[in-house]
Amino acid sequence: MVKVGLGGGCHWCTEGVFQALRGVAEVAQGYVQSDAPADTWSEGVIVTFDPSVIPLATLCDVHLRTHSATRACSPGSKYRSAIYIFDDSQRHEAELAIVRFAEEAGKAVHTLVLPFRSFRASDERYQNYYRTDPSRPFCRRSIEPKLDHVRRQFPELALPEPGGNQAFDNSDGS
Repeated sequence: MVKVGLGGGCHWCTEGVFQALRGVAEVAQGYVQSDAPADTWSEGVIVTFDPSVIPLATLCDVHLRTHSATRACSPGSKYRSAIYIFDDSQRHEAELAIVRFAEEAGKAVHTLVLPFRSFRASDERYQNYYRTDPSRPFCRRSIEPKLDHVRRQFPELALPEPGGNQAFDNSDGS
C-alpha cells in the first residue's frame, strides 16, 4: 500500500470521492501541512491505496476532476489545491497528471505538488461524513454530484452506488 495526500475544497467532499474508489484501502480526513509558504493547515485527506488497482496518476486525475483545480488559491488557503507527496518518486507522476489535465482543460491548473509534512485528523464527528449519512443536504448538494461524475468518468474504478454501506466496503482490498 502507498499513501498520497490530496487537498482541494472541503475535506468532506474529498473523503467521499476517494472512499468510493476500488483500490483505496483508507481515507483519513483532516488537515495537511507542507513546507512554507504552504505550511498553514489546509483541509485534505490522506489516501492509502493499492497502486496495482488504482495508480497514482489515476488518483491525481480523479482529484483534478472533482474539485476546482483551475481556480487560483493562495498556498496558505484553508482550501489549498494540492497533491501532497510522501516521497520524491511520486513528484513526476503527480506533475505529469497536472500537465495532462491542464492541456485537456485548456486552462492553467493551480494545483501544487508539495511534500507532505504533517497531518491532524478532523473531529471524530466529521469522519466518514458521507458514509454516515448520505441524505444530509450538504452531501446531496456537494458530494453526490462529484460521485456521479466519478461513476460516469471512471466506471471501472467506482464502487457500486450506495444502497447501504456495503457499497463502500474496501476490506477485501478492491
